[in-house]
Amino acid sequence: MAEKRAFMAEVLDHLQRTNLIRNWAYAGAGERHDYEVKMPTGRISIIETKGCLDGNNTNIFERPPQADEFIIWSLCQNPGSDPAHNAWSGIHTRLSAEIIHRRQRVDGVVIWDMVCGTAGRPCPKLVAESTRATRIEGGRSLLPPCLYCFPRTIPDPRSNPTPACWQLADVQILHALWTGFNGNAADVVEVGIEARIDGVDVQRRTRFFRQGTEISTSEWTTVRRAH
Repeated sequence: MAEKRAFMAEVLDHLQRTNLIRNWAYAGAGERHDYEVKMPTGRISIIETKGCLDGNNTNIFERPPQADEFIIWSLCQNPGSDPAHNAWSGIHTRLSAEIIHRRQRVDGVVIWDMVCGTAGRPCPKLVAESTRATRIEGGRSLLPPCLYCFPRTIPDPRSNPTPACWQLADVQILHALWTGFNGNAADVVEVGIEARIDGVDVQRRTRFFRQGTEISTSEWTTVRRAH
């Protein structure tokens, strides 16, 4: 945990030094969430950190009432972990079901940690273009983060089956990370979560889009029995 907190502090301090956020505070000792970030516009961004997204802990989250935007940030220290697998497993298998079943809106996900870009987990972004790394105060060199924009509203099979996704500029903490760490359009995935009723079941389907092109889609998967 100490290494994860040090990484988060370095990232958020860099955003504060470059005026992409106003300030930040660690709230993990007394709150369900971990970080509260005040944006230059005055918006409050709440960050809840997790480990690898394919773990059971991903299901445990609560959007706090003061959040103007709420994101989940995966810090996966396992060098052998596949970030692409974790993204799909965590977002479709776990987060999409929780969002629909518990009606908890999540505005975005960040998958980015201190192992990304190391020898244990080479990053294709830096392999293709090594100049995209950002050197921050203290000497650490960081690659651009992987960012996932979620639906603007909670999917509902009756009233809101195919909600529109946020755009990157709409979720200010995601946009700050993208700006501060040399992101490009390919680093952003829009996550479409759809809901429907099939017989007695509520089902969801998850679709990933990059630059307007669908890159992954799930089968329709049952969330729970319909009422």
